[in-house]
Amino acid sequence: MAAAATLSPGLPGDVRLMNATAALLALIGTAALAAVLLLWLVKQPVFAVRAIRIEGDVTRNSVSTIRANAAPRLAGNFFSLDLTKAKQAFESVPWVRQAVVQRVWPNRLTVRLEEHRAAALWSTDTGSDKLVNTFGEVFEANPGDVEDDALPTLQGPDGSSARLLTLFQRLQPVFAPLEARIDTLALSGRGSLHADLDTGAEVEIGRGSDDELVARTQRFVETIPQVIAQHQRPLVYADLRHNEGYAVRLKGISTTVLPIPGRK
Repeated sequence: MAAAATLSPGLPGDVRLMNATAALLALIGTAALAAVLLLWLVKQPVFAVRAIRIEGDVTRNSVSTIRANAAPRLAGNFFSLDLTKAKQAFESVPWVRQAVVQRVWPNRLTVRLEEHRAAALWSTDTGSDKLVNTFGEVFEANPGDVEDDALPTLQGPDGSSARLLTLFQRLQPVFAPLEARIDTLALSGRGSLHADLDTGAEVEIGRGSDDELVARTQRFVETIPQVIAQHQRPLVYADLRHNEGYAVRLKGISTTVLPIPGRK
């Protein structure tokens, strides 16, 4: 006689639900325990930042000075340190233009610095001079730290430093035939350009595009030596804002408007 097959009845639904709930609670408990252990682990002293390696430009500041200025502003350990705030801390050090901060396992930082390179002084209305770097950016530092005594002074509205530096770099070679160097290049709020030369002469260049300003100055420089040679007097003032010429004042001679040769 064949034995009858015996079928095991399935578990009741409430038992299956109880088992699933228990498994889920066990999983949540394990995850919570792992999170607590991880939080405890990352707070251990072994992960405190113990060394900062400085690389790149350190001409203006010693490594110890950079660390002393930036380190007090670093909060957290290897894991919790905010790299953006750390970058800002190093970039707040005088003469530092840019900083790149990286973690090095397990408790160190590497910081690569780029310093400002002064290209000009920046004159402000408050009288506290700042500096302009080779990118045309204004930055705060002690101008007395600059070894180059021949830096020009730039002055203008906020945001005009890059344009003024470019204009200086284009105009300085133009003035070279006069054996003159630009001491100060100033842009007024209305966009009019003025240059003070190291010879004591002042030149009102006026308004226009950069190309127009350079071309106007070039025409002036090409013709003014004839006037100076004729009168044997040094240039005191020139106004290039006239449409058909320019006005000049030589030492001891009143202002005279002179036409530009070749123009009618």
